Amino acid sequence: QVQLVESGGGLVQAGGSLRLSCAISGSIFSINAMGWYRQAPGKQRELVARIISGGTKNYADSVKGRFTISRDNANTMSMQMNSLKPGDTAVYYCNAGTADRPEYGVHYWGKGTLVTVSS
Repeated sequence: QVQLVESGGGLVQAGGSLRLSCAISGSIFSINAMGWYRQAPGKQRELVARIISGGTKNYADSVKGRFTISRDNANTMSMQMNSLKPGDTAVYYCNAGTADRPEYGVHYWGKGTLVTVSS
């Protein structure tokens, strides 16, 4: 089993920045990729950014150039969010997967952290 705990959400004005962190523990040797998903009210959960064990990073088009995902060490992943927009308001979930591709493998989830961007 893998446990994930997010931190760093909060309220910020449009144009501001936030840094989300995810602490991972447990059977981390089984994890090949980590990432951030978000779910806004009334919308489906969507992939925001993902980093694979080899270092490849993928971003949703809506956040490219504004968000940066990083694997700080074996037990911590972060995402720096700059130039935040009201449309970024959502609950952000930390995700860890056993496969390189998000469509495959076993996925583990954190409980989520709320990011609210005011206009």
